[in-house]
Amino acid sequence: MLGYHVPDPDEAMLVSGGGSKDNAPFRVVIGHGTWVLPFFRKVRFLSLAMFEAEIAERCVTKQAIQLDVRAVIAFKVANDTQSIVNAAQRFLSEQEQEMSVLTGRIFSGHLRSIVGSMTVEEIIRERQRLADEVLVASKVEMGNIGLSVDSFQIQSIDDGNLGYITALAAPHNAAVQRDAQIAQAAAAQAAAQAEQESLRRQAEYSRETSILRAQYQHDIDKANAEAAQAGPLAQAVALQEVLKAQAEQARKQAELREQQLQAEVVKPALAEAERVRILAEAEANRTRIQAEAAASNNRIALDQLLIEQLPEIVKSAAAGLAHANVTVLNGPEGVGEIINGMVGQGLTVFNSLQKALSSDNDRAAD
Repeated sequence: MLGYHVPDPDEAMLVSGGGSKDNAPFRVVIGHGTWVLPFFRKVRFLSLAMFEAEIAERCVTKQAIQLDVRAVIAFKVANDTQSIVNAAQRFLSEQEQEMSVLTGRIFSGHLRSIVGSMTVEEIIRERQRLADEVLVASKVEMGNIGLSVDSFQIQSIDDGNLGYITALAAPHNAAVQRDAQIAQAAAAQAAAQAEQESLRRQAEYSRETSILRAQYQHDIDKANAEAAQAGPLAQAVALQEVLKAQAEQARKQAELREQQLQAEVVKPALAEAERVRILAEAEANRTRIQAEAAASNNRIALDQLLIEQLPEIVKSAAAGLAHANVTVLNGPEGVGEIINGMVGQGLTVFNSLQKALSSDNDRAAD
């Protein structure tokens, strides 16, 4: 190869033919390129990538029980120069195949050895302990050939249908099944209780809903009944008010009619009776005065006597009117009219008496 060479990120470049500064049989270049002298130098590449190896080994436990153990190993060439040199001197020609085969053999030997020192119960319960011990035991040998192990995982452990592992698991399985059944029964009971509680709550909700619905319907019916009665009740109240107003109007009309009868019938009748009484008294007075005048035969005395009796006549008329229930409809003017009537009646009586006396005297003189 000629010119400048650069290894891949997961490769180590091995340049042989010129020695190295680390007393290695060849120069190791990682992560950068270098010039290689043609014809005098030779360039080879060693992979630093991850490789995997699987093992399936039949092992005998401390109890002489055979177990089939399957495991997987993840390994690679270490990054230091000495490990690269060791790995290159052993696996450079057929790197992947040779490394996997050798790694599997190394781990298989240590796996059989460590399984033989443990019981089946320990292997089942402490699988990680088994893996760690195998990994520690193999690390030295893997380092001697330039390899580093990233992980060692046990995939399965089987007793080849002997039933030993199954028997070991039986109590646990039974306990697990028992716990599962108990848990299932508890879950079923809880589900039943929850269902019953749900049904009870639904029944309570339905009952409360029915009660509320009945109450609402009662309120609605009551409101409808009140609304239905409101119209007739209002009409009855209005009719009662109308009848009351009509009764009051009739009462007032009766009072007015009574007043009209008093003014039109009773009062005139009383006034007429009083007038007849006054005239009768006047006539009686006239007769009396005439008799007295005839006895005295004195005209002046007669006139003087009439004049003196006039206030008494008017007073008698007034006394008669005092006991009459006279209704004055036109205020002060009505009062004046009554007084003027009384005075006029007195003067009329006076004139009548005077004329009668004069006539009697004249006939007596003839």
